Amino acid sequence: MRRRLVDDLMDMGISQTKVIKALLAVPRHFFFETAFLEQAYQNKAFPIGEKQTISQPFTVAYQTEMLDVRAGDKVLEIGTGSGYQAAILANMGAHVFTIERHKKLHLKAKKTLQLLRYQDVNCLFGDGFKGAPAFAPYDKIIVTAAAPYIPEELIHQLRVGGIMVIPVDEQTESGDKHQQMLRITKDATDKLSYEKGHLFSFVPMLKGKKDIR
Repeated sequence: MRRRLVDDLMDMGISQTKVIKALLAVPRHFFFETAFLEQAYQNKAFPIGEKQTISQPFTVAYQTEMLDVRAGDKVLEIGTGSGYQAAILANMGAHVFTIERHKKLHLKAKKTLQLLRYQDVNCLFGDGFKGAPAFAPYDKIIVTAAAPYIPEELIHQLRVGGIMVIPVDEQTESGDKHQQMLRITKDATDKLSYEKGHLFSFVPMLKGKKDIR
């Protein structure tokens, strides 16, 4: 089933060998709610609780390709969710710092990643808009929720030469809202270059933390 899914993603344009190998290696079904296990290798997003979703595999693959991950990269992920994207990055040799604002999801993802022995993933509970300055600078930053704007604090935490991939809210003339995927390269301390990718639909990126009550 995993092989068939990857074949479908390749037909959709995913081509980086390292991304394809990671998709084949990471068991997506481990990151699913039990009720959705049979759909784990469909190219669809599914609920994971707290009004959040595990992104569809194409979205994960697309963002990962845009990020151009290399072995040894220090990567900050905003929005741990199920932990699947973090596992993909770690499988590619990245040292991952991943932030989740929902305490329940943070603890669940941390447990899953530990079970699967992804030792290069550091799970943090916090506000994604603030990033994780204690571990900065980062070679790469990936945001997996719909950002209303590009957070300045994340730009500050990106090293010169680093890349950030982020879906940013954009409204069409008809009033429909979607996100424009952006690849931002920090060419110098105060100089950024932008590259537009596909349009997507993500859950919103929210400020603050949500503890267990």
